[in-house]
Amino acid sequence: MVGVSERKNCIAVSLARGTHRHKSTKKDESELREQIKEIAHARKPFGYERITRLLQRGGLRINRKRVYRMYKQEGLQVRRRCRKRERRLRKPLEQATYPCQRCPLDFVSGSLSSGSRLRTLNVIDEFTRECLAVEVDFGLPGERVVRVLERLAWCYGTP
Repeated sequence: MVGVSERKNCIAVSLARGTHRHKSTKKDESELREQIKEIAHARKPFGYERITRLLQRGGLRINRKRVYRMYKQEGLQVRRRCRKRERRLRKPLEQATYPCQRCPLDFVSGSLSSGSRLRTLNVIDEFTRECLAVEVDFGLPGERVVRVLERLAWCYGTP
């Protein structure tokens, strides 16, 4: 409102006069932000704490929390290191040359319309492609698997 005192204007909009008169003393942080970005891009594994220490060693008196705030506002983050995986050259398995040489096991699970899970254990002869055993139940504990394998060893011999 033009021509009305500051006091009446502040009362009209429910604003404290001190707030209206306040002049910001905030310093320009663009140079500091650029320094933080440069360090973060040059040294990718450095987080905000190490960047703070570097800046402090460089002669800046800076607070760790201030660096953290700028670090987050710039969208910076420490890159996660991927574990180096050991590369082993896999040798392909030799083809089975006679029956019962190799008998792989396969556990398959499905669900019924009632929602209960149905599990099957399949044992197959790799040479003849014959299914030696199929065990079906709602649960297949280890003892039961051992029983099936012992029965197969008795019938066909051990692979």
